[in-house]
Amino acid sequence: MSLNTFGHLFRVTTWGESHGPALGATIDGCPPGVEISEAMIQHWLDKRKPGQNKYTTQRREADQVKILSGVFEGKTTGTPVQLMIENTDQRSKDYGDIMDKFRPGHADITYWQKYGIRDYRGGGRSSARETAARVAAGGLARQVIKMLAPSVKITGFMCQMGPHKINRKNMNLNQIEQNPFWTPDTKAAEDWASYLDGLRKSGSSIGAVIEVVATGVPAGIGAPIYGKLDTDLAAAMMSINAVKGVEIGDGMAAAELTGEANADEISMGQDGPKYSSNHAGGILGGLSTGQDLVVRFAVKPTSSILTTRKTINKLGENTEIITKGRHDPCVGIRAVPVGEAMMACVILDHLLLHRGQIGENKGKIGA
Repeated sequence: MSLNTFGHLFRVTTWGESHGPALGATIDGCPPGVEISEAMIQHWLDKRKPGQNKYTTQRREADQVKILSGVFEGKTTGTPVQLMIENTDQRSKDYGDIMDKFRPGHADITYWQKYGIRDYRGGGRSSARETAARVAAGGLARQVIKMLAPSVKITGFMCQMGPHKINRKNMNLNQIEQNPFWTPDTKAAEDWASYLDGLRKSGSSIGAVIEVVATGVPAGIGAPIYGKLDTDLAAAMMSINAVKGVEIGDGMAAAELTGEANADEISMGQDGPKYSSNHAGGILGGLSTGQDLVVRFAVKPTSSILTTRKTINKLGENTEIITKGRHDPCVGIRAVPVGEAMMACVILDHLLLHRGQIGENKGKIGA
């Protein structure tokens, strides 16, 4: 299996399986002299780890990260950084009944068709557990961003669960970490709790939409045509297991707007250009405008459910399947820190590309 690496200059390779001894990330291209520690990375992993409440999988993983290389006396050396997270609570016997069957909605059947072999224990590389490695890499990326562009702040939250959306008039970003759904709308969190309880107890699942916003991003990062910032952001979010759709700014809703409504009018402010709105999501022509970067992605319902579904086995025989084990009734809940991590990795990658090609922005506006 190839193509386990993403990024141009800040390159992240993830490795490991859901039920293997460990998983992790190898990061190449991290600048030297960046202050980093296991505790700094652990802060972000703790936001993603399973078993924190009844609305996520009850698999109990500490997700303790270990730095194996690339750091000396608390700072990066410029050599590859190897991060490892041991799996400590695998329960592979839960998957014994499906070793010869393909779970509908999962990658079981496509992995088998392509490779002729698959790790049926939790899905192997197709499991959402792989995202722990991304969050670890994102923790390192945030530390580098803090050094290169300290104004950048990345915030993710759930803005929709199933058909139920937040009321943006109720948004309070300080509330995001105060509820189990990572949402800035406390009323929505209350409604979602009873809604998800019903689904969880019935053995079903539901999808979600996650929004990730980066503020303080300098204008001009990204490149035209094939190196667009939004191209890489979309690819990064789409690469997260279970994601089925990505949009930047107004996204699909932009198709409903007129040219007058969609154009973000520009005026001159004390600190440079000001925009009347942000339908573009902070990106024009693949380059950042200096406004907030706004990305949303849709996460499908967890395919592992306790409802009997029709399927086939390796012999091509029709059969039925029910997926036992410990699964998220809404995997979108733990996708919030994953989306933040991918945003951090992409922004850092483009900051490094910008620094290497341009240095400082060339076009000046005003005196």
